[in-house]
Amino acid sequence: MQIKLIKGHGSGNDFLIIDEISNGYAFTEKERADLAKLLCNRQSELGADGILFVMQSENADGRMRVFNADGSEASMCGNGLRLVARYVCEQLGRSKAVIETMKANLKVSKQMELEKDIHTYQVEISPVLFELKALPLNLNKPTLYNERIEELSEDLRFTALAVPNPHLIAIVETEQLQGDLQNQLSEKVNGPNELFPDGVNVSFVKHLQPGNIYVRTYERGVGFTNACGTAMSASTLVTCLHGLNTFEEVVNVFNNGGRVQCVVHQNEGKYTIDLIGNATYLYNATVNVDLEQGAFTVSSKMELMEQSSYEKFQSEAQRYLKTEIKG
Repeated sequence: MQIKLIKGHGSGNDFLIIDEISNGYAFTEKERADLAKLLCNRQSELGADGILFVMQSENADGRMRVFNADGSEASMCGNGLRLVARYVCEQLGRSKAVIETMKANLKVSKQMELEKDIHTYQVEISPVLFELKALPLNLNKPTLYNERIEELSEDLRFTALAVPNPHLIAIVETEQLQGDLQNQLSEKVNGPNELFPDGVNVSFVKHLQPGNIYVRTYERGVGFTNACGTAMSASTLVTCLHGLNTFEEVVNVFNNGGRVQCVVHQNEGKYTIDLIGNATYLYNATVNVDLEQGAFTVSSKMELMEQSSYEKFQSEAQRYLKTEIKG
């Protein structure tokens, strides 16, 4: 089969965008999973963290389905949603849209550029759930807020929430970012284990100064990524609950892929989060795929010119991090 796609990224979290609406594709569930495993392979000519399938929706402007590089489906992806927001808005010639995701229909909109020539979109992150059964996390308690999990660490305190992807978040100091601790914990809870039967995204969060945090995430089904949109959103909420940042105010969230902004809204004990960041296109491509043979060739590829602007933006973020995170 021949497939047209766009490769893009949000905060360095890169995806292949496949438009099922305009191109009339009708993939089976197995084909979507197999395409993700094949095309996202980093040893191939493409490679990505996942595939974003843009589909027709009966009750929104478009529908997003996210398949990770291992073929598993994610219920939500904040960085990916920004790319889908841009794609759908540009296709419709609008600055706002509503995108159907697995758990909710979410509002998206084009925003003022974070920096010159950086396509910037705001996406809604919700629902926010603290019940451990929503992750799921098998502990004999209803929620986990700033508490130890003996099986994982004697020192770290964790907060668990789903947005709706499951997240386990610890606020740490610089020395805890160094070494192999996060990797060990993440591999444990994403392998065979009794705590998280479906795995979980694990984030270490460093508070830099009021209104600024750093988030590093081990993403379920992917591993360490440059950034995870739902993790940055959930981490911002946790810092607000800790009093390190303020509800309804912009928080700059630094990551290995650059920087985004988050705003946490609180309404009668319920939360929603605005995630604002880049939606950068890298290239358009056409591929010829043979799923039976597990092979593909790239028949055409057109590089776009947006990445150089993003790299300047990313460099500024990395310079700031070097001054704030010692060592």
